[in-house]
Amino acid sequence: MSRVLTAVFNISFLLLQIDPRQILDYEGTLRVIDAKSKITEKRWQYDRIGSHGSSKAVLRFTAPAEVKGVALLVLNHPDRSSDQWMWTPALNRDRRIALQDRSTRFFGTDFSFEDLEERDTNQFDFRLLSEESIDGASCWKVQSTPRQTKVSQYTHSYLWIREDNYAFAQIENYNKDQLVRRAHYSDIRNDQGIWTAHQIDMHDAKRNSHTILRIEKLQYNVPMKDDAFTREALSRES
Repeated sequence: MSRVLTAVFNISFLLLQIDPRQILDYEGTLRVIDAKSKITEKRWQYDRIGSHGSSKAVLRFTAPAEVKGVALLVLNHPDRSSDQWMWTPALNRDRRIALQDRSTRFFGTDFSFEDLEERDTNQFDFRLLSEESIDGASCWKVQSTPRQTKVSQYTHSYLWIREDNYAFAQIENYNKDQLVRRAHYSDIRNDQGIWTAHQIDMHDAKRNSHTILRIEKLQYNVPMKDDAFTREALSRES
């Protein structure tokens, strides 16, 4: 691999770390399609505040009625795994998502709790492998390996990063030589100067099911208060 390409790759990851998305608000859908092609759909709202790797996020289901109000608080940290709490209105309490449970499915979707964490570059080692094309776009293929301080269900991942806008095109997560999940990013748009995938298709290789996340109403840099991202706020807003 040429020194020039390696230098460009290092610059792209520097840009990923200097993340401009300080505040993010969107509404969207999660469509789960199981191995028998049965489809279930949920609507959710996602709010996020803070810099990449040190952010706070709240994900809250808004429909259908049986899941409305269920919420997840994620506190991301640059030097360790995130803290996560789930609020369930029917039980009128929250519960902490333990590290050993992060590999489980998030509320019947093909995303695990770990997949909802931000991928902070300081917690991984990276190796540039090659250049490949995804959906007609030239990408850098990168191997990502969690450092010893990072608790992960995945032994390594392959990332495809678009060369034209530095957005993710695809991520494959492995446990040794077995593919666990594949996330495919599409409908990538320039929103307020930020390249954003409006669709993520997460495929669970073992279950042979997949979940399509669609982003609909999206805003960056909207006013939010820090106290909206606390355990107390989970129950207050339900």
